Amino acid sequence: MMPEFFLTPATAGEMIRKKEYSALRRILSTVPAADIAEFMEESDTELLPFLFRILPKETAAEVFVDMDPDLQELLITAFSDYELRQILDELYLDDTVDLIEEMPANVVSRILRNSTTEARKSINELLKYPDDSAGSIMTTEYVNLKPDMTVGEAFELIRKVAIDKETIYTCYVTSDRKLIGIVSAKALMLAPLYTQLSEIMECNVVSVSTLTDKEEVGILFGKYGLLALPVVDAENRMVGIITVDDAIDVIQEEAEEDFTVMAAITPSETSYLKTSVFSLFFSRIPWLMLLLISSTFSGMIISTFEASLSACVILTAFIPMLMGTGGNCGSQASVTVIRGLSLGEIEYRDVPRVVWKEARVAVLCAISLAVLSYIKILVVDYWMMQSLSPTEISSVPLVVALAMAVTVIFSKLIGCSLPILAKKLGFDPAVMASPFITTLVDTISLIVYFLIAIQMIPALQI
Repeated sequence: MMPEFFLTPATAGEMIRKKEYSALRRILSTVPAADIAEFMEESDTELLPFLFRILPKETAAEVFVDMDPDLQELLITAFSDYELRQILDELYLDDTVDLIEEMPANVVSRILRNSTTEARKSINELLKYPDDSAGSIMTTEYVNLKPDMTVGEAFELIRKVAIDKETIYTCYVTSDRKLIGIVSAKALMLAPLYTQLSEIMECNVVSVSTLTDKEEVGILFGKYGLLALPVVDAENRMVGIITVDDAIDVIQEEAEEDFTVMAAITPSETSYLKTSVFSLFFSRIPWLMLLLISSTFSGMIISTFEASLSACVILTAFIPMLMGTGGNCGSQASVTVIRGLSLGEIEYRDVPRVVWKEARVAVLCAISLAVLSYIKILVVDYWMMQSLSPTEISSVPLVVALAMAVTVIFSKLIGCSLPILAKKLGFDPAVMASPFITTLVDTISLIVYFLIAIQMIPALQI
């Protein structure tokens, strides 16, 4: 939340019109960059260049990174080449790469044209990595130390290069470009100045390769509580680092993607309010069509057993309860397993353990729900069965209870196994979440229901 004393967009616009730049600059200097970016997004677009130019150079770069891509493009268009170069000089390479990936071709050309030769080379290298890899989110701006350096020499080097590095809290010790250890700022400050880094560096280093999936990178940050993670090539040569802010972005992106896929919506990187009606339509309609077509199996099953239903119409009243409960049970199991997969808690080799655990849960749920449905029919729905024969009155609750138990067990087993199978085959496990599993379980529950009913109700056996 922004501080209460923070000015409103209207007030800021009025101060700009009155040319009260110094007062506005003083106010903005007391506010975090992320809050300034949010404030600028709420301001009139024609005022953005003025607001941005008022900011100190370092703050302006931080604000620029936090802004929406549309507003970034607007500002780049308004900048002179000199202003653009100043901003690019303040940006870290990974932020510049993220910016380039969001911009149209003409803006990208202008950004590259105003970048230094060295920066362009590094940017082009980073852009070569796949979008879902660790290499695509790393930065090459890290502190590189040598094992034979003393702590005093390390401090001298850090003072010289720290201004251009994304982080100095963790420094990396290399020999012939190969990563051999890390040393933290705390370790440096606590060690005597004459101590060699080889004596205090940590040799058991957690690292990733340039092609490691960035979702796995996010898991490693959470698992080891890291502030930065080194990225190495196939020969363990240091090529860059990933900082915790980038890891948080990855975790958020993956969570949003899983959320949309689980809701049967094609993922989008555009915010909801800025997404057009047609974009929303096209992101949803393919899934809805697929689910509509797959749900026709339910209709075909009901049609197949139409003669049996006509002999005992009361059975149709309990179809929604069975299908709904089965879908909910499958969704519970699938979401639990998908969460485990995303956190790295479950692997393909764990399938037997997962199935065995869910089978036991399924049996307990099946017994509970079967008993509850049996009691519900006798107590709540008994009035619907008054026209039935005594044999049918005693059979229908039992049929529903047994069908409920079998449906719950099948639903749990399907829900827990399909996401793991999907990941093994290279698909997103979230695809196997609620809508898909619900449709599959609906089909199974109907088949189970009618087969049990035919066996237990004499009138259906004619």
